[in-house]
Amino acid sequence: MTTVMVVDDSKTVRSYHGSILRGLDVNVIEAENGMEALEKSLDNTIDLYLVDVNMPIMDGYSFVSELRRQPSHQLTPIIMITTQEETVDKIEAFKVGANLFETKPIKPDALSGYLHLLLNVAMKGNS
Repeated sequence: MTTVMVVDDSKTVRSYHGSILRGLDVNVIEAENGMEALEKSLDNTIDLYLVDVNMPIMDGYSFVSELRRQPSHQLTPIIMITTQEETVDKIEAFKVGANLFETKPIKPDALSGYLHLLLNVAMKGNS
């Protein structure tokens, strides 16, 4: 089963992303900040990360940068999903190693499409 980690300090956002993912038969692991996500990534096989930028303890950019230093996560797909929408934010996300950049709230169809694109997860209603 595909496993996606949702890294966001907002419980509401984690719940929203989680409900979309679970509807696609994806296993969801949640983390409130980058530090917690790094710890959980050591004990779990993660196929994709959805990462917020602004979080306490360790922000999304720092988390992605740290994650990319680990040989086992150098190619794991990462989507930054944030309220930050300036060009400089997008550039920074790609510089640290994100594969895609989206602004909140992400539409369910878009997230489903990204899972299909990045992980070849069948979109709901398709085989």
